[in-house]
Amino acid sequence: QLQLVESGGGLVQPGGSLTLSCTASGLNVDYYAITWFRQAPGKEREGVSSINPATGRTVYADSVKDRFNISRDNYKKTVYLRMNNLKPENTAHYYCAAGAFTIAHETLMQYWGKGTLVTVSA
Repeated sequence: QLQLVESGGGLVQPGGSLTLSCTASGLNVDYYAITWFRQAPGKEREGVSSINPATGRTVYADSVKDRFNISRDNYKKTVYLRMNNLKPENTAHYYCAAGAFTIAHETLMQYWGKGTLVTVSA
């Protein structure tokens, strides 16, 4: 059974930065892509970024492409999401999930963390 735990959320001012962590435990964690999703109040959950474990290839939603960076430390079994130049509309619960390498199909995720809240406000 794979378990995912997010951390690093909090309150940040507009224009600020934050780094989220997703730490995995369990068997065969290296076989899964890790994807970050977010759900803003009153909105549907959307994919933000994903990283392929074998190739290191990454993919980003257009809205974050130039501001967010995803990376992976296989030894620590941790995936990071560095978020720069944050905007109020980035306020959301951020979740990491393990599954296929995609940000478009959350149904292809097999395991989910419980999420961490990011609030962007002055």
